[in-house]
Amino acid sequence: MKIVRFMVAMLSVAAITGCCDSNDKKCGDAVFLNEKAVMETIMTRRSIRDYKDEPVCREAMAEVLKCGIYAPSALNQQPWAIRVVDSKEFLDGVTAIAVAQNPKIAEQPNFRNFFRNAPTVAFIACPIESYSGEFDCGLLSENMMLSAWSKGIGSCCLGSVVPVMNSPEAKPYLERLQLPADYKLQVAIAFGYPATDLLPVAPERDETKAYYID
Repeated sequence: MKIVRFMVAMLSVAAITGCCDSNDKKCGDAVFLNEKAVMETIMTRRSIRDYKDEPVCREAMAEVLKCGIYAPSALNQQPWAIRVVDSKEFLDGVTAIAVAQNPKIAEQPNFRNFFRNAPTVAFIACPIESYSGEFDCGLLSENMMLSAWSKGIGSCCLGSVVPVMNSPEAKPYLERLQLPADYKLQVAIAFGYPATDLLPVAPERDETKAYYID
């Protein structure tokens, strides 16, 4: 896996360095020692949709969580609430509810649970009444996924989990998250060690959607 990741990283670095000539003063003179490592992590991260059964080491997840809460937030309100679950009983229970609601879910290849087979899931919530909570939780989520990838931990955003968790059948599981009364579940993120060394190919990006306005 390290070989595959290294090859992808090197291709990404080549693309990145091609974007900016080191002799071009417009690029800035400051050089950060870990700049390439950060950009490699961003450019090589993929959404992983199948994981090994082994839960993510809690010490590693603690570091991922710390990176998450160091994300910026409007007025530094830090409006998020994060609950991490690595209980197979919990995840299998929600899976049974999801399959009962939509049996086609279980027809996915190698299906083991509703969370893309992830053994560790982070549930992220924000205040119901918040003008920036959803945006702030997005920043937190990206920090968590990138920091996880830098440690060899895959991730995938799971928006489909929210309506299932908000359904009457899943109320006992939602209550077990012990979210503040005025919070709503925003997203769930699957975390785990990728089940295969073969990483998904990144879909082509439309670079014409970002440009300067004079």
